[in-house]
Amino acid sequence: MARPTSRVLTLLELLQSGGTRTAAELADRLGVDGRTVRRYVDHLVDLDIPVESVRGRYGGYRLAPGYRLPPLMLDDDEALAVLLGLVAGRRAGLPAATGAAGETAAAKIRRVLPDRLARRLDAVLESLAFTAAPGEPATPRTGVLLAVADAVRHRRPVALRYTDQDGRRSDRTLHPYGIVTHADRWYVTGTDPAIGQDRTFRLDRVADARALPGSFEPPAGLDPAQRVLSGFAGAAYRHEVTLRIHGTLEQIRARLPAGVASVAEAADPDEPADGTDPPGERWLRVEVRAERLDWLPAVLASLDRPFVIERPDELRDLVLAFADRLAASARRT
Repeated sequence: MARPTSRVLTLLELLQSGGTRTAAELADRLGVDGRTVRRYVDHLVDLDIPVESVRGRYGGYRLAPGYRLPPLMLDDDEALAVLLGLVAGRRAGLPAATGAAGETAAAKIRRVLPDRLARRLDAVLESLAFTAAPGEPATPRTGVLLAVADAVRHRRPVALRYTDQDGRRSDRTLHPYGIVTHADRWYVTGTDPAIGQDRTFRLDRVADARALPGSFEPPAGLDPAQRVLSGFAGAAYRHEVTLRIHGTLEQIRARLPAGVASVAEAADPDEPADGTDPPGERWLRVEVRAERLDWLPAVLASLDRPFVIERPDELRDLVLAFADRLAASARRT
């Protein structure tokens, strides 16, 4: 059950959102009766918070116009949620959570918290540990992220000043459909109106973004995240691998996610499955593009499903060598 002090603070939160709140509405939100609401209002008045009573059919309670509330009033759960969010944001490379902004925001929150609560939160943060991240997150500029997000919401073209992985700089125009985070990277996906092709750009490589006049209509049923993952799976790499795997889509995706492989229906190979497979299992064509092949034999073994290698022959040799090593290890005593 919430304590009276907690309910008084909740009442203050409701009043500071603006407008006049009826006694019945406040009683319903706080889970108390009308007489208790009046008592909580008196508590706020005793704290020199000017709560006005408004008479009439649409009367109730409101804060005096122009009153500036204290900078921050959080209970234990809210304070912990905010500080842990800042810590997690720094770990994930979220814009504005990294660098000085995240540190100063956390310091401001600590300054306005009661000593008892501040000490408890410090104990949590000091005892908190993270496993090592695989690499440094690539953080986009805050201004770039806000400008692109605004263009996505209002369906406006956006001009990007972009630097590709080879260091070449260019000015791009994009109809942005959405912002996607994947593997510690931030991306914007959309269509280049000049060439009518889908494009995806890393936001940390965008030096400047500004909205342009006009508007556009995104395709119906668009899924920006799936669009980015499909682009990764179809990107140009050193090796193009084509497989046929007998199983369900879920089994294949567990080892070969959408960002790595594309999956489609396939005709049965010359040696079909034995016909005793559970419902939903069928032959699927899997295409993978990769810079190296040495990781694929272990993935195919972990699938534990019948498969056929269509290309390249180099992968077939690697799988045979991997199988020989497994068999040799199994024979050892």
